[in-house]
Amino acid sequence: MKVLVTGAAGFIGSHVCQVLLARGDTVVGLDNINDYYDVSLKHARLERLYNHKVSENFNFVKIDLADQAAMDNLFVTEQFDRVVHLAAQAGVRYSIENPRAYIDSNIVGYLNVLEGCRHNNVEHLVYASSSSVYGANETMPFSEHDNIDHPLSLYAASKKSNELMAHTYSHLYGLPTTGLRFFTVYGPWGRPDMALFLFTKAILAGDSIDVFNYGKHRRDFTYIDDIVEGIIRTLDRPAEPNDQWSGLTPNPATSKAPWRVFNIGNQQPVELMTYIQLLETHLGKTAEKNLLPLQPGDVPDTYANVESLVEWTGYKPSVPVEEGIRRFVAWYEEYYGV
Repeated sequence: MKVLVTGAAGFIGSHVCQVLLARGDTVVGLDNINDYYDVSLKHARLERLYNHKVSENFNFVKIDLADQAAMDNLFVTEQFDRVVHLAAQAGVRYSIENPRAYIDSNIVGYLNVLEGCRHNNVEHLVYASSSSVYGANETMPFSEHDNIDHPLSLYAASKKSNELMAHTYSHLYGLPTTGLRFFTVYGPWGRPDMALFLFTKAILAGDSIDVFNYGKHRRDFTYIDDIVEGIIRTLDRPAEPNDQWSGLTPNPATSKAPWRVFNIGNQQPVELMTYIQLLETHLGKTAEKNLLPLQPGDVPDTYANVESLVEWTGYKPSVPVEEGIRRFVAWYEEYYGV
């Protein structure tokens, strides 16, 4: 297949490109290489793709999602079979400081992706949603059948908007769309603004780390390889209409249109303090911890029910957090020459 992967210089996107290339697909990677975090890391991820053994099947385009003319031209020129849309302005806390960036990328940019798919006969759009959409919901584990009407950050609201916009296009134009609600993805080549990266850098430097909610957070930490497996399996099985769907008893996870949303997580939430202890073990150093209250926009716990994704695709997360952190530390020490 010919696949567009947006956010190809990003953490998840670069890994998805690697797997698609390895199995023989032609991949066009899109990114705007913004400076939200270290640009050199984004270029290093792209370099890995250029150096892939089938790199002749990879082409990179630097485009901003919000540039309608450039996006329209890309879709018309390339004629993609399927699209994996991972580019977005990420981060819960940054959405409080810079809300307009989320509208430009996550709403306007997303609309341009939907329009490109609609007008160019794309067979399936798989896009990144987030566990953040569950917001104030406290029912554990989080299920796609739960209410998500109370987001706690603009980032979460933008991701819920993506799911609603996708449903509209699936309903009006028959475009198969699948949203994946990611649960705290971590691993090699990760994002420097994420806790694991920040903690590792600080511990190695002998600096203290900020531990919010006094370390009582629980997160469904999901290793990057498991996430990528789920994305690829989902891409290969386009959403289908649910003929049993009823407007009298609506199922929030399916539709009469070819539209689906799935949780994609590890199903094993871990306390933040346990996560830090594992990191300390693999680094061989103890962290000095600043215990702080819960930050605005954060939720105390995340825990994914992934039964629907398992049933639909056979997805099965296999990397425990102990092994995932070991692999991350090994990569970090090699990449930064620690």
